[in-house]
Amino acid sequence: MHEALWWESEPDGRILCTLCPRYCRIGEDQAGFCYIRRNVGGKLYSLGYGRPTGFAIDPVEKKPLNHFLPGTGILSFGTAGCNLGCRFCQNWSISKAKLDEAGSVAATPEEIVELALRRKVPSIAFTYNDPVIWGEFAIDVSRLARQRGLKSVMVTAGYITPEARRDVYRYIDAANVDLKAFTERFYHKLTFSHLEPVLDTLKWLKRETDIWFEITNLMIPGENDEPEETKKLCAWVLENLGDEVPLHFTAFHPDFKMTDKPRTPASTLKRAREIALSLGVKYCYVGNVFDDEGQTTYCAECGAAVIRRSWHEILDYKLVGERCTCGAKIPGRFLHQTTRPAFTGRRARV
Repeated sequence: MHEALWWESEPDGRILCTLCPRYCRIGEDQAGFCYIRRNVGGKLYSLGYGRPTGFAIDPVEKKPLNHFLPGTGILSFGTAGCNLGCRFCQNWSISKAKLDEAGSVAATPEEIVELALRRKVPSIAFTYNDPVIWGEFAIDVSRLARQRGLKSVMVTAGYITPEARRDVYRYIDAANVDLKAFTERFYHKLTFSHLEPVLDTLKWLKRETDIWFEITNLMIPGENDEPEETKKLCAWVLENLGDEVPLHFTAFHPDFKMTDKPRTPASTLKRAREIALSLGVKYCYVGNVFDDEGQTTYCAECGAAVIRRSWHEILDYKLVGERCTCGAKIPGRFLHQTTRPAFTGRRARV
């Protein structure tokens, strides 16, 4: 166990966890909603510290991040538990498991960074379950990664308190934030959380950090896929974050407690992308379906395809540093001018 940060003792002996907007009040020998933050002897401990549930080297596009070191591999891992209760969770075997159920292994920050260096990948992703709940571990890994010349990525729902996020994101270089829907009804009914803290995190990332971030919206038939909701989501992004933040619309598949819904039709994603582009979003993608056009990066100035993709594989790469051949700058964090992506497609698990 590792003593946790972001908590206060209460007069009745319970602990108030201030890491996420749930503000769980945790009794002796009990855990919070996330399963892995426990009150032991009047102190809060993070049971997920140093207990990943496995590693894989993924394409960075799988996170998804299309404007952050495209074409490179990324060492990915998570723990167990989650601070949201998404009925449609696509990683429920990890996020809804306790550590002993998820087959966790022991690994120190030093061992994780050394593994990334041995595998010759430029970055590490905290993913699979939400890394917010094991923020102490993410801090220590990302701090050491930066010292060793590696980048760190958060794949998160953005459900974190203002008092914790500055610490958790201190050494983070990029993030993908799930904006799961654009109605409080959806968040309350299907994730047991709230929309506003996620929007607050996105605004904070844009206004108060230099972290590169992209947004994912998982489109579920009959729940958050209506064109009017897509228009409202895009309008909010444009007003609060600008037109250069990449937006990913991805396909749902039936899973966990939502097996009565069909898979998202590719036509729904295509329509959402067309709406976003028509409203002024410059970089919009579709995911979890085969759609080469919807997965390709186009220059917003001349319209040229600067990074052609098929699924997570890069087929053609025409950026020179961060610029299109027309001279226009593409927003993001790209490889050095003399470097080209060496990673395409999938690799075996570590």
